[in-house]
Formats: sequence, structure tokens, C-alpha cells
Amino acid sequence: MQIKFIPPPSAQSTGLPGKVLAFVATGVLAVAALMFSAVLLAVILVVGTLGFAYLWWKTRAVRRQLREMQELARNAQAQAGASRGGAFEGEVIEGEVVRVHETDVRVER
Repeated sequence: MQIKFIPPPSAQSTGLPGKVLAFVATGVLAVAALMFSAVLLAVILVVGTLGFAYLWWKTRAVRRQLREMQELARNAQAQAGASRGGAFEGEVIEGEVVRVHETDVRVER
């Protein structure tokens, strides 16, 4: 099956001047679209950078508290390790500490 697109009888061939005008109009529209997209990209980048800077500035106190808490945790862990008299002895499985206490069981007969 073949579909043929036949222009309506009232449509006439535009000729060379019409084709040149259509080509120029297409070029102008393409340039305008590129300019619009470049401006839009620049605006998005500036707004994104300003938003990131605002959030970075507003969360500085929270980040400071997190650093202090991490330092306290490291110090507490170091003190706990020193009070135990050495390094941890046990097995670590997927982030959980499994400590096995073996007791001497003597059976008297």
C-alpha cells in the first residue's frame, strides 16, 4: 500500500524566492532558540549556585556540631580501648561486632 500526499489544488509552488525566505526564517528561528537556551542555562546555573551557597551557609553550625560529635566519639573510643588494655578481640560481620565469650567447662567424673 502506498500513500501519496497530494497538495490541495489551491496551494501553488512558492518558487525560488519563497524557498530562500523559508530558509532564512528557519535560520533565524534556530539562532533565536539557541540564544534562548543559552540564557536559560546560564540562569539555571546562577540560581543553582546561589541556592547551594545559601544552604552551605545556613548549615555551617550543624556541620560544626557534627565534627565536634565525631571528635568526641573518637576520643571516647580511644579511651575505652586504652582502659580495656588493648585492641578489640572479636569478629566483625557486616558492621556488627560479635564477641564470643568462651568459658571453661570442666566435667568431673
